[in-house]
Amino acid sequence: MSANPTVLILAGGLSHERDVSLRSGRRVADALRQAGCQVLESDLDLHLLPALESTPVDLVWPLLHGAQGEDGSVRDVLALKKIPYLGSDARAARTAWNKAIAKSIVRRAGLATPDYVTFPQSLFRELGPAALLAEIDQSMGMPLVVKPLHGGSALGMTVVSDAAGLPQAMMDCFAYAEVALIERAVRGTELAVSVIDLGDGPVALPAVEIVTTDGPYDYDARYNPGRTEFFAPARVSPEVAAAAAAMAVTAHQVLGLTRISRTDMMVDAAGVPWFLEVNVAPGMQETSLLPQAALAAGYALPDLYRKLVETSIAAGSVPQ
Repeated sequence: MSANPTVLILAGGLSHERDVSLRSGRRVADALRQAGCQVLESDLDLHLLPALESTPVDLVWPLLHGAQGEDGSVRDVLALKKIPYLGSDARAARTAWNKAIAKSIVRRAGLATPDYVTFPQSLFRELGPAALLAEIDQSMGMPLVVKPLHGGSALGMTVVSDAAGLPQAMMDCFAYAEVALIERAVRGTELAVSVIDLGDGPVALPAVEIVTTDGPYDYDARYNPGRTEFFAPARVSPEVAAAAAAMAVTAHQVLGLTRISRTDMMVDAAGVPWFLEVNVAPGMQETSLLPQAALAAGYALPDLYRKLVETSIAAGSVPQ
C-alpha cells in the first residue's frame, strides 16, 4: 500500500437522495485530503468507467444513496472490474436494502423488530384501497409507520395515528417506491448506532439520540437545521446504551455487512431497543449521524476515514 493511497469518492447519481450524496462525498473527500490521501471525485455517469480505466485507484468509496448506491448494483460493477471498494459487498447490500428481508433476518437472530406487512402498489389497486386499508386498520391497529420497502432519508415515510391518515400515507409512499412496508409504530427514544470495523471486528460507536421539534424524523428534519436536536452520546442509561450497541453490532454481523453501517432503532418505555432498518452507505455530511457518533467517540474524522481506507485496502480482496 502506498504512503498516500489514491481514493475515488463516488457520489451523486440520479436518485432522490442525489444532493445528500454529493454533500457526503464532498465532506469525506475533504477529510481524506486533510489526512494525506490522493482523492478523486466522480459522479455516477458515463465518465466513471473510462476514468477507472485511465486512472488506477487503490480504492473506491461509494457514497451513493438510494437505489444504485445501496441495492448492490454499483458494487457488482466494481467487483466485475476487480476494483476494491470500501463497505459491504453486493449481496449484503441487497439484503439490507430490502427492509422486510433485513427485519426477518435480524428477528431470527433474536432482535426485536416491529411487526409488519408489505404491499405492492399493483396489489393495492387490484384489491381496492378501501377494503385493504380497513383490513390493515383492523388487524394492526394504530399508530403505524408507512414507508417504502426500499429507500432512505425517510423519503415517503409517514407516521399514521388514525385510519383517516392511511390513504394519504400510502400515496406518499408509492410516490417513491412500488412496494410499501407498514409496521407498528414504537413510541419512545429514537437512536442511531453506527458500526465501524478498523480490522479487529465491528465496534459500535456511541448512540446518537434524535429529537425533533415538530413531528417525525423525516427528510426535512434530517437535512434542514433547526427542526432536529441531536445528543451524542444519547441520554440513555448505560444498560440501554449497551443493548443498543449490541443490537447494531448483531445486525451488522448477521446481515453480512462490512466495514461500516448504521442501525436505526426505537427504544420503548421499558428500555427495549427495536430494530427499524440498517444503512450500508450512511450519510457523511455535517448533520449526519455517523460523523456525530465518531466525534463523540473521540475520533478525528480525517484520521478515522483514512484508517477505514487503509483497513479496506489491507484486506487485499475485492468484495464479491
